Amino acid sequence: MTGIGTLTASQRIACFSRRLSPAMLAAADFHQVGRALIDTVGVTLAGHDEPAARAVWSYVARRRGNTDGTATGGQVMAWGRAGGFPVEDAALYNGVAGHVLDYDDVSSPLRGHPSIALLPALVSLAQARNVDGTRLASAYVVGFEVMVRLARAMVREHYAKGWHATTTLGVIAGAVACCHLLGLSERRTVNAIGLAVAQAAGTRGNFGTMAKSFQAGHCSASAARAAILAELDIDAAEDALDGGQGFARLYGGGEDLAQALNGLETAGMPGGEAFELRRSGIEVKKYPMCYAAHRAIDGMLDLRAEHGLRAESVERIHVRANRRALVPLIHGRPRTGLEAKFSMQYAMAAAVLDGHVGLSSFTDDAVSRSDIQALIARTTCEEDQGPDLPRWNVVEITRKSGPALTRRVSDLRGSSSLPLTDEELRRKWRDCLAYAGMEGQGDDFFRAALRLETVSVREIFETLPALPARAGCAAQGRG
Repeated sequence: MTGIGTLTASQRIACFSRRLSPAMLAAADFHQVGRALIDTVGVTLAGHDEPAARAVWSYVARRRGNTDGTATGGQVMAWGRAGGFPVEDAALYNGVAGHVLDYDDVSSPLRGHPSIALLPALVSLAQARNVDGTRLASAYVVGFEVMVRLARAMVREHYAKGWHATTTLGVIAGAVACCHLLGLSERRTVNAIGLAVAQAAGTRGNFGTMAKSFQAGHCSASAARAAILAELDIDAAEDALDGGQGFARLYGGGEDLAQALNGLETAGMPGGEAFELRRSGIEVKKYPMCYAAHRAIDGMLDLRAEHGLRAESVERIHVRANRRALVPLIHGRPRTGLEAKFSMQYAMAAAVLDGHVGLSSFTDDAVSRSDIQALIARTTCEEDQGPDLPRWNVVEITRKSGPALTRRVSDLRGSSSLPLTDEELRRKWRDCLAYAGMEGQGDDFFRAALRLETVSVREIFETLPALPARAGCAAQGRG
């Protein structure tokens, strides 16, 4: 390909994908990707018995028919499940189960979830082709870089319009990551980007329903499909991202992607920009609900602990936030567990009443409690009319007696500025496995995932324990 000025956005991204190699990664990069793998697999196991995950499991199991999963070169796992599957079906299931609890990691610049868009497809292809852990890590770095750079260019208006950025931007980044994993040429990578654009979909209108997690699974399956078809020389438009009828114009406001891609050619090289993985980082969730509520949850739990606050003493709760901070929290009066995952009102009520917001907080029964609903009715929210960034929440509590309580939270726990330690991540991993009925298991996988430099992806997943055999959902309406 010729000079930068003559290249389309797809071609510039393809050049980056081909240039980057595992040798350019530092030990900290491998560690970050290993942590992302642990967190994503953990929340997937925890989500396996949710209604959406069980429905998609039935779907892919029926589709398996006579195939044993070897058509793509090897056994591909639905994580924790027995048997082999085609790459796309495994990616679909793992993407749905991994996103259904809304407990998977996030990226603030993306306004979405990077690992669920990348890892189900990457791991499935890596198992099928017997790829080593170093290549999985470099593919993740490629996908993360592309996803965040595209988000920096267009996500504000894109997300405000109602697009689910995790899946619309994620399918493009996921396709590029898969191309890197497979070692595809620049031309084939450009084609895969066009094929990903052809499948880009997902609306915030589905938040609070099973379709939201389906969108994540569809994203992962579509990313793998785009790379596989490009490998077979299905072509696509070279300007599918930035052309007159391209992604930025149709899905955004016609933003110029060139500025966001400046520096991509030397990213990770001496004297070049640091990888986005290092600059913006991965943010690991402490609470299994929409990330937009996490600052306020931190603040409420701190106030509760410091002042001995109890629900019966609360007259009113009010949350203020920066402009557009509350956009995804679309359910002011939730009635189900899934709706509650997108409700600031529920987050505040659960935090003050129960003293925690965890996996058990999002059953339909937990949401429908009369005392919770009464608190929800006394909780209000508003956005400031100032700038979108930096992000902040202010929790204001009016008590029935005594002075009002206020807490402002900017940095949240689990973010890149206050990351969870490895031991805190291990506790989340163990909690997820215990929720899945696998208490006391999984330590071998945890250790293996942190050794990406030395093992193959198949070897890592050989250490993953099997889910327990049980019928139905342990708690109807969970998640």
